[in-house]
Order: sequence, then structure tokens, then C-alpha cells
Amino acid sequence: MLQSGQAVPDFQLADQDGNPITAKALLGQRYLLYFYPKDDTPGCTKQACGFRDLLPDLNGLGLHVFGVSADSEAAHRKFTQKFALNFPLLADPERKLIEPIGAWVEKSMYGKKYMGIQRASFLIAADGTIEHVWEKVSPEKHPDEVRAYLMGAPSKAGKKAVAPKLAPKLAPGAGSKAKS
Repeated sequence: MLQSGQAVPDFQLADQDGNPITAKALLGQRYLLYFYPKDDTPGCTKQACGFRDLLPDLNGLGLHVFGVSADSEAAHRKFTQKFALNFPLLADPERKLIEPIGAWVEKSMYGKKYMGIQRASFLIAADGTIEHVWEKVSPEKHPDEVRAYLMGAPSKAGKKAVAPKLAPKLAPGAGSKAKS
């Protein structure tokens, strides 16, 4: 698996609508490539919906999000529509990015070994290098981990990410306790 400081492999993959997404076109932008095993499965759905719900915060922190799996464009389109996903899913059925980045690994279930996608994420800096790697992530917790990292991590430009205001301001005299 590639690590921090290494260059992201050159790639060109289509999103759920057939639009080509390339590493070269993303230069100058900070983005997350999160790899997941399969569309519309319980863990992958939780993870995708977590990113969907946090996308305004993540975009506010200067981050673009891309999900990547070996599913087809059509499967991605169906998954995106079913769960109102608001970010691109990249189709990599030939594993042109999955393998070079190191997310194609030997797995084991019920004593049987097989090859599959390890749930992992790569934060890519604006210069095209890998800034941070999350390996073997929890689908439920990972979107929040990414947000927390961005809120406290300096970017390659040396500037600390500025977090958007997530809590509403209280009206004067409203006290310090929020209603639940």
C-alpha cells in the first residue's frame, strides 16, 4: 500500500455518469480517494452516507471526495441515486488504480482466502502526493475521522485548515445550554 509522501498513481477513471476523472485534472486540488469493497452493501452504504452527510463540511475545508470500487458505472449510478450521494463514485472494474495504490489485497472470510478491496482512504495533497493514509477503516467512523484530521492538520502549503462553524450561535441571553 502506498504511503504518505508518495505520488498518487496516474489514473483516468469514469464516474457514475461516465465523466472522466484524472489525476492530472485534479492537480492543484486537495482530494480524498476512499476505496470500498462493493456498492449497496451494509458497511459501504454507511460509509458513503457518512461522507454524503459531511460533504458540506469537507468541501468547506477545501476537500473533494471520490469513492472508488471495482463496480461498474451503472452500479455506481444506481447506488448514487438510491442514497442521494452528492459526490462522484469512480468505476475501476479493471483495478487500474485499486492495484497500484495497494488497496487490492488478500482477504479471509470463514477460513477462505480471496482477493478484494481493503477499505482504505488516501488524502491527496494539491501537489499530487499522498498526504495521509487511513488503512482498514471503520465504515461508520471514517467520515468523522477525515473531518477531524482536516480540522487539525496543516496542508502541504503550511496553512492549517480552518473549520467551518458547525454549531449555531445562541441568541444573546439564551444561556449556555443547548436544547436537545
